[in-house]
Amino acid sequence: MVAVHTAIAIVLVIALIIRVKVDPVISLVLGSLYLGLAAGVGFAGTIEAITVGFGGIMAEVGLLIGFGVLIGALLHSTGAFRRLVGLLVKSVGAGRLPYALTSLLAVVMPSIYVDVQVVLAAPVARSASPFIGRTGLPVLASALGCGIFAGYVFVIPGLAAISIAGLLDIQLGDWLLYGLVIGLVTAVVSTLLMRLLFSAGGWWDPETDEEVDEAMAEQEAADAAYLTGEAESAHEAMSRAEDEARETEKAHGVRRLPLLVLMLPILVPLLLIAFGAFAELGGWSNAFIAFLGDANMALFIGLIGAYTLSRMSAGAERTDHAMTEGFHTTGEILLITGVGGSLGAVIEATGLDSVLGDLFRADEGAPIILSILLAWFIAAVLHLAIGSVSVAAITAAGIIAPILDSLAVSPIVIGLAIASGAMFALQVNSNFFWMFKSLLGLSTKGTLKTLTLVTSVASVVSLPLVMVAALVA
Repeated sequence: MVAVHTAIAIVLVIALIIRVKVDPVISLVLGSLYLGLAAGVGFAGTIEAITVGFGGIMAEVGLLIGFGVLIGALLHSTGAFRRLVGLLVKSVGAGRLPYALTSLLAVVMPSIYVDVQVVLAAPVARSASPFIGRTGLPVLASALGCGIFAGYVFVIPGLAAISIAGLLDIQLGDWLLYGLVIGLVTAVVSTLLMRLLFSAGGWWDPETDEEVDEAMAEQEAADAAYLTGEAESAHEAMSRAEDEARETEKAHGVRRLPLLVLMLPILVPLLLIAFGAFAELGGWSNAFIAFLGDANMALFIGLIGAYTLSRMSAGAERTDHAMTEGFHTTGEILLITGVGGSLGAVIEATGLDSVLGDLFRADEGAPIILSILLAWFIAAVLHLAIGSVSVAAITAAGIIAPILDSLAVSPIVIGLAIASGAMFALQVNSNFFWMFKSLLGLSTKGTLKTLTLVTSVASVVSLPLVMVAALVA
């Protein structure tokens, strides 16, 4: 009966979110209450499991989420990401832009909000698309969507990656080693496959798949020369655009610092975490290296750097505004993450781990593959139902965490499988879907052909990579 009540609790959470439009935080708490009381945990035991589960996940990832969100908000206030994307276009050229863009979003920019990422990158994708060819827009749109979510679920400090690691008690340094490789390969390979699909012809119809308003068309015409740099007029346009950007920043009191300097608050924490992980694996770590390589300390160092650079570049007023916006967003994220941990704690209190442990031990011929597929499937189904990558990842991790000790597979492999499944088929029940559609000038049909399809492809592409990781983890 424990498994039945758990299934009912999960369906209840999904139904409340999708059908009744209840906020995920309330839905998850209600699901936790039902499960605890129906499965015999008791009134006191259920409340204790909910609160202890919330506190446990906050101890694991609370500071990491807060620091990561604030770093993104501060760097956004300096214009660092906008300049980075613009430099990328000029450096690699339009033809290689899909692979460069998806790699950048997956590896360098996973610490900022996905909303900010699409706002920054969508204008570049739209403006550069005519120079790739007839299918330039869907190719770049797919690259954008894939890069954002591959980074979000696989690459530290992406929110979903941090949350999964925290719920499954995985060292972030260990996750970084696997997630960075899987995230980057997934983004690039999926973008390549989507480009091949669109180049085959017949799949993309601009008449029905695009919805470009007049203002967007005018902006594309104005940006064309700037992005191609093909003649003297283009050079003049590029210079004029640069001058206008400088004048705008000057008018708002923004001091333009070197781009590499502005990106240090993201690069330095990643390097510190990676250095600490390699030192531990190599057996030459010490207390000081472990201190600096700790994810909380590394991201705090990044936050100090971002705050200092924002004060130097954007001034005290804009910095304070960015911090306020970051605090606002952090509260919502922390709450949903915490109650995801509560659901996992209640599931653990029911004793479901022994039930499911027996289920996995029933087939000893292929326990690792079955475990990976189950973790992927649970996360994929949750995402299809709920429409949120992070909620699907958190909920799946909460469901599976109690049975980890009974599985013949490393927790990090299960975590990566959850990350892979949580990306599957981002579609119309996601707010991001509609933002993506509007910013890229796509119809609903066109967005399904790009964002929904590429996240499905990326989820499937990453699954065998996770199985390969199981051989060495």
